[in-house]
Amino acid sequence: MSIAEAQVGRPEPYRSTPIFDENSLPAALRERHDTKPGVWGLIRVLEGRLKLTILEPLGETVLEPGNPGIVLPGQPHYVTPLGPMKMQVDFYKEPPPTGR
Repeated sequence: MSIAEAQVGRPEPYRSTPIFDENSLPAALRERHDTKPGVWGLIRVLEGRLKLTILEPLGETVLEPGNPGIVLPGQPHYVTPLGPMKMQVDFYKEPPPTGR
């Protein structure tokens, strides 16, 4: 099976943020904010580590390369860099794949 055949039916992001590092990460992402209704966020760490704090239901996860975080539609959350890092958020209109 080719890669193209394996990816058929996989949802694609409709938008992605720029790649942020620990210095360029906007204050708005470091503070409580929500995803839009009907939109999932897939937070991908490209280098380093990032703490994802979900406020409803309350929980924290440390994200690393190969271990993305999913934020559900309308879910309040914020992120905190854990040292030097690079990250990007992909936005989907359906549940995203986690093996990116």
